[in-house]
Amino acid sequence: MSRIGKIPVKVPKGVKVSFQSEVMTVEGPKGKLTQKYHPVVTFEDKGEEIIVGRANEEKQTVAYHGLYRNLLNNMVIGVSAGFSRALIITGVGYRAEVQGKLLSMSLGYSNDIFVGIPDDLSVIVEPNGKVTVNGIDKQRVGEFASQIRKLRLPEPYKGKGIRYDNEQIRRKVGKSGVK
Repeated sequence: MSRIGKIPVKVPKGVKVSFQSEVMTVEGPKGKLTQKYHPVVTFEDKGEEIIVGRANEEKQTVAYHGLYRNLLNNMVIGVSAGFSRALIITGVGYRAEVQGKLLSMSLGYSNDIFVGIPDDLSVIVEPNGKVTVNGIDKQRVGEFASQIRKLRLPEPYKGKGIRYDNEQIRRKVGKSGVK
């Protein structure tokens, strides 16, 4: 049996989960998320937890078992607590600020870069160069943070650029003069 798939999904108070016509819907204090699922996966509601099962032991079905259990767990966490991803902007003159629904960044290019913030996400910029992306959908939060990071990848010589909060940049030694 799938090691991830057999773990029951704990549903906190205030979160409603429903499964109708191959669509799972999770509703909580922060919002509502929906996700289609494959019919070989079954969901059994036991009050405070949901047990995910599967129809057979085929390789693809076993993969779906773990996948949809994790997707459901991420949806439950998202509507109850939410997800966030922190980025750090490092470099002389590099900065960011939120202007309405736009993220304006000065990253050493000749022009500032403007990125539209999606409606379901929020962005907080702190004065020390920390940018935090918040939302209820884990995939959307990670994807938007990745798009921001791609605007100026961290370089290995001085460490300038945009990196994740928990990311370690392996620094390289620069040129050495030949005598």
